[in-house]
This record gives sequence, C-alpha cells and structure tokens, in this order.
Amino acid sequence: MVLESIVRPSKMEKKPGEMLWVGFFYSSLGLLLASVVLGNYASISAVFITAIPLIVIMYNTVKYEESKDDQIQNERFLLKEHGKALSLFMFLFIGMLISYSLWFVVLPEDQVERLFDFQLEIINSVNPDAVGNFSNPEGAFAMILLNNFRVLFFCVLFSFLYGAGAIFILTLNASVIGVVVGFTIRRSLSLHGSLEGSALAGYLSAFPVSLAYMIHGIPEIAAYFLGALGGGIISVAVVNHSIRSKEFRHVLVDSLDLVVVSVLLLVVAALIEVFVSPLFI
Repeated sequence: MVLESIVRPSKMEKKPGEMLWVGFFYSSLGLLLASVVLGNYASISAVFITAIPLIVIMYNTVKYEESKDDQIQNERFLLKEHGKALSLFMFLFIGMLISYSLWFVVLPEDQVERLFDFQLEIINSVNPDAVGNFSNPEGAFAMILLNNFRVLFFCVLFSFLYGAGAIFILTLNASVIGVVVGFTIRRSLSLHGSLEGSALAGYLSAFPVSLAYMIHGIPEIAAYFLGALGGGIISVAVVNHSIRSKEFRHVLVDSLDLVVVSVLLLVVAALIEVFVSPLFI
C-alpha cells in the first residue's frame, strides 16, 4: 500500500507538520471520490473513504508506540515519547479540518448541501447559534463532559477491538468541526456582501466564533487521540504478549495512563467551552 512506504511513524514523528498535508490530501480526495462515485450518499461516504487509508497510518503508529513499551521502562519518559504520536495525529486532524472548512466555503451551495448533508444535520440538531449561550453553566458543563466521555469511550473501544477503528470517529469529528468553521465563514461572508469586495471583513468577523470552537476543540480532540492510542496499544499488546506476563502489565499501565490523561484533558476542554469560549462569541 502506498501509505506504508510514504508515511512511516518513525519518520513522521520527527516532522509531524507534514501530516497536515496528508490529512488535507486524503480528506479532499475522499470528498472528490464520494461526489463522483456515490452521488446522494456522498456526505457520509466521504468520511469512510477518507478514514480507510488513514487506518494504515493509525495502526502502524499504534504498533510503533507499543514497541516503545518494550524498550522504555520509565513511565514519564514513555508518556513524553507518546506525545510525538499525538502531535502526528493532531496535524493529521488539522489538515482534515482545513480541507473540510475550505471546500465548504468555496464550493457552490448545491454541492455543499450534497457533500455535507450529514454534517449539517448534526450541526442543526445542536444549533451552532447556541454555542456559548449557557443559561446554566454548571448543567452545561456536566452535559458537555458526559457527551465527551461517551465519545472517548467509543474511541478507546473501537481502537481496542479493531486496532485503529477510532480513526472513523475522529475523521467524522474533523468533518463536523470543519463544516462549523466553514459555515461560520460562509455566513459572515454573505452578511458582508459578496465574496469579492467584503471578503476580508467577512473572514475577520467569523474569526472570533471559529476561535471559540478551536480553543476548546484542540484539547478535546487531543484527548480522543490519546484515548484511541491507549486502546490501540492494549489491542496490539494482547496479540504480542501473554496477558499474565510482566510486559503486558507494563503496557496496560502505560495505556491506562494515556486514558487518564485524556480524561483530564476532556475536563479542561469542557471548562474552556463553558467558561472561556463564550468570551469570543
């Protein structure tokens, strides 16, 4: 497979920024292929088409990270090493997010409705205009945290069962957040006239709302990737080690540490979403 020779975890962890272009390219390709081949089913199909090749990247990275457990016994240093994989995944996610938001802004409206129909339904069910308008911050914090824990649970579960299954959930999240950012920019542009004379004013007016999503979205997505990494490492360890061995116990502790860190990140992200993000709306 092409990705196996191009994207090697040991190489990409040294230059994680290059993963931004991988995320951008494969998400754009996924939209193109879904539009041409699958027509009315393009919006959800594009997510699957994008996620399929990225499974190779995630699985190879998980295997590489699991091999570090056999070489490194110091848990603090091991977590630092896993941080390299996290940066790789985050740039991959940002590349997908940029792709989805860009195409949402520049494509004609009829194509946007067809390519992002599923994502728009999700956004409409949440009501993007309500972001930051929390009449009951404490209740909103509990609701957001519970929902984020639910997503984290499925990221860990999918990665444990399928090795890299969480990449679909994360690709879907990238598409939804990208559409939210694109929707905000597109709406601001329409309020400031055409895409020509008032484009700069439109982009600038959309920036605070987009920033409000990003400042809590970054730790939130990082938490999901860490949880997925932890679940995937356990999955690989089950195959490579006896569950009663010392090596497996070491891997289990390492994976649980990753999940604990992801839980703490979700708490921080929820606090930011409820108490900090509204300041930018």
